[in-house]
Amino acid sequence: MLASVEREAITARVFSYGFTLATLGAMDLVLRAERMVTPGGETPGYVAVRGGTIAAVGPLAEAPAAERVVELGPGEVLLPGMVDTHVHVNDPGRSEWEGFATATRAAAAGGVTTIVDMPLNSLPPTVDVPSLEVKRKAADGRVHVDVGFWGGAVPGNTAALRPLHDAGVFGFKCFLLHSGVDEFPPLETAELERDLRTLAGFGGLMIVHAEDADTIGHAPPARGTGYPGFLRSRPAEAEHVAIARVLELARRTGARVHILHLASAGALPMLADARRDGVAVTVETCPHYLTFTAEEIGAGATQFKCCPPIRDAANREGLWRGLADGVIDCVVSDHSPCTPELKRLGTGDFGEAWGGISGLQVGLPAVWTQARQRGFGLPDVVRWMAQAPAAQAGLRTKGRIAPGQDADFCVFAPDEAFVVDAAALRHRNPVSAYHGRPLAGVVRSTWLRGREVTGDRPHGRLLRRE
Repeated sequence: MLASVEREAITARVFSYGFTLATLGAMDLVLRAERMVTPGGETPGYVAVRGGTIAAVGPLAEAPAAERVVELGPGEVLLPGMVDTHVHVNDPGRSEWEGFATATRAAAAGGVTTIVDMPLNSLPPTVDVPSLEVKRKAADGRVHVDVGFWGGAVPGNTAALRPLHDAGVFGFKCFLLHSGVDEFPPLETAELERDLRTLAGFGGLMIVHAEDADTIGHAPPARGTGYPGFLRSRPAEAEHVAIARVLELARRTGARVHILHLASAGALPMLADARRDGVAVTVETCPHYLTFTAEEIGAGATQFKCCPPIRDAANREGLWRGLADGVIDCVVSDHSPCTPELKRLGTGDFGEAWGGISGLQVGLPAVWTQARQRGFGLPDVVRWMAQAPAAQAGLRTKGRIAPGQDADFCVFAPDEAFVVDAAALRHRNPVSAYHGRPLAGVVRSTWLRGREVTGDRPHGRLLRRE
């Protein structure tokens, strides 16, 4: 119960967000924290929840009554739930690689409350409305966090884009070179321009794996156990050429575009120039590009293989500058798991191994570990990993601790440390480039619409674009 002095103070005052105590009434849940991150920065305060929605946020002394009160402990910080808009669940069709149950448990264990699933490597790929419904059926009742879906743009499916948009996908992914699976082929330049014009007509978003096929075709092929050889097979120029093409087509068509998993800091000046010119472009990078460097990847360490590749230490620092400057908008996992056999751990052959890093569960501590060393704070990490991804995808009730938002939270202990054990991660297969890596920051609990996610009974929802 509130003390009488507190009750009088609250009753006499209308909160800046438009609520009085009488308006609020009793809450389902109140979380109290000496440290929490809101859009205004880091502050002590409370969050009141009713019906799965944040009803009010305010000073600790003004917290309303609630059926349940959770007091965060010393060293814990209340963050909004992270939003990961780049996850390959691979279900249905390749569920031995991952799956909705395992992927969403891993997400929740890492403080992620919303994911958006990529249109490949599931079978069928999400390139029309019937395939979207197959994927939704596979996910229904099995997700521990909220899940949305991207559609795919492939040769011959231009007519399917608007129906997919109307069915609720958040945008459309395309490749400019072989995707790694034959059922999701790349777009040629003319096809990309045609699809961008189509999307511009209804405000759709194209998200692009931007590597140039011709540039890579002229590079030496990847083979053997040496990482330098793999790095030469996917040169930075391939990213630069492809990004330049996407930006020119976006200028020409007026379409919105998003550059996926930027690995080369050399592309940042052209992206900054395009944005100043009014091109509607957003950019993401990934925790592994901000954490690892080519110099530290040993022979045969195919758990580090991803496309585009992890580049050198100077490039990593360039990506951090891109975040600081605001040219890179957000940080998402590009969680792209597979079975251990496909990683070719036995031979260590970079030419044969599947390219993808499993990092969904450890993205938040991985980024925080590196960010704190460079003078960034938790509000920066929240902006990159919750607020900006939600805004980029159009998830209007996600990514912020503010009235009217979904009551999605991550209780984070930023000063605790742990060593990653791949076998203890919640995703399906025990393979991760982060195995053995010491990281700062432990996720203590994750809350979805005011309910703690335990991993026992799924209560996530399937999301549609608003």
